[in-house]
Amino acid sequence: MTDEDVLSEFRAAGALLEGHFLLSSGRHSAHYLQCARVLMNPDRAGRLAVALAARLPRDLRGKIDKVVSPAMGGLIIGHEMGRALQVDAVFVERPTGTFELRRGFTIEPGEKILMVEDVVTTGLSSREAIKAVEAEGGKVVALACLVDRTGGDLDVGVPFHPLVSLNFPTYAEDELPPELAATPAVKPGSRKA
Repeated sequence: MTDEDVLSEFRAAGALLEGHFLLSSGRHSAHYLQCARVLMNPDRAGRLAVALAARLPRDLRGKIDKVVSPAMGGLIIGHEMGRALQVDAVFVERPTGTFELRRGFTIEPGEKILMVEDVVTTGLSSREAIKAVEAEGGKVVALACLVDRTGGDLDVGVPFHPLVSLNFPTYAEDELPPELAATPAVKPGSRKA
């Protein structure tokens, strides 16, 4: 799947939005990719997961014992990656502000984990989720995501494999361009400020 094929999937789902958005990272953007919309169709979600799995190096695919994704945004793509890789998929969540395993999910000591996200903007959620997996004794062998918004500047301590990298600019509150500053920001993500 080419980058344009991926963007076509987002456009077809009405998931590539334009306006003024406050991202879950706290940064602002004129573009927002609503992964929940692109993943709401099971066939499309499966196609994207198969394409993402194919981007992983073959030797890495053979080492993965389990997929872990952070709730909420990573749930669907994490599950579909588990299906594509034929391994279990679980998730970490933040009931008290810090990622943890719940619902009877376990990670065995030394288990090789693929961390899967929908969108990575700053890598903060990824780092926090990786820390939670390591606290359980797991070894995160890579991070995979549908969309990389980091501009190629990400270090979470493991190899990073995005399906598509997009360089939509993001801005801190105090550096908004006039066209964004003139309109109220919409917060379309799943986390509250």
